[in-house]
Amino acid sequence: MSNIPTVAAFIAAWGKQDIEEIMGFFAENAIYHNIPLDPVQGIEAVRQTITQFVTMGSAIEFDTHFIAEDANGVVLTERTDKFQIKEQWLELPVMGTFEFADGKITKWRDYFDIGQFQQQLAAINAAA
Repeated sequence: MSNIPTVAAFIAAWGKQDIEEIMGFFAENAIYHNIPLDPVQGIEAVRQTITQFVTMGSAIEFDTHFIAEDANGVVLTERTDKFQIKEQWLELPVMGTFEFADGKITKWRDYFDIGQFQQQLAAINAAA
């Protein structure tokens, strides 16, 4: 059974900004690692981190450009993650890796340029 539909549904949940729906995709001992930041482990630590992102702005869009799965069920995504903050869009190119056990995300790693994120956020805050 493919994990791609699960990742697609997970990504769609972000657009609803529904933290409970998003959290329903994770295993209890999940690891979420926004590289280059430190990883967080455990459902409550993941929830705290995701809550920060979900509440950062008024809208979220994750545009998936490519999605692939290997023979072990690991799913890779190339995305542009967009956060509407103070009526402006912060857009961030992201590569994501999702690992699963029993249909739940056990490890989620997102690779992005923290400098680009900080620069856009500073520009949005300066314009406000």
